[in-house]
Amino acid sequence: MAYNSKNFSVMAYANGFTLWNYSSEDDLNTVKGSGYFNDIAPFARKGDMILANAGTASTLEPAVLSVSSIEDGTVTVAALATPAAA
Repeated sequence: MAYNSKNFSVMAYANGFTLWNYSSEDDLNTVKGSGYFNDIAPFARKGDMILANAGTASTLEPAVLSVSSIEDGTVTVAALATPAAA
């Protein structure tokens, strides 16, 4: 699958920072891949955070992601916390 804008929403915004929520049936490695979130480049900023729920009900992989860079429309995220890291 690919990024789905219908599953991406703002949870909170303050002082130029946005906390986003995203859910997808894609596995976490796919969601963390460079370019997966390219469609959000016009709206996101470096340092924004994404609370992600990746995978299906039987393989759910929640994670806290940070937008680490946005360059020429390419969005890169980094995992700040995952179940394995917690």
